[in-house]
Amino acid sequence: MNARKGRPPNVEMLRAAIDRGETGDKVPYPDPAAAPLGTDDEAAGTPPPPEALDIAFASEMRPSVRHRRGEGDWVPVALAAFAFITVIAIALAAVMA
Repeated sequence: MNARKGRPPNVEMLRAAIDRGETGDKVPYPDPAAAPLGTDDEAAGTPPPPEALDIAFASEMRPSVRHRRGEGDWVPVALAAFAFITVIAIALAAVMA
């Protein structure tokens, strides 16, 4: 991190922050990518300006409504349990008939 309000100085450091899970929308694990974030710009010799990087970093660090850890984690489990109970009930009804 540099002196620009704690923002990474390049795209690689932003991608590393995302991969470490610091943005809150994924688990801390690197994402395999054919063309990692920013690769094409830097390979062309035109890295993004600091202002664009600041905007990208701010949007990545903004709390996401869909990805807050712990909220809504029960929904898939409840749906799976409901489906399981429904299948068992149908099977029992078929056997009893």
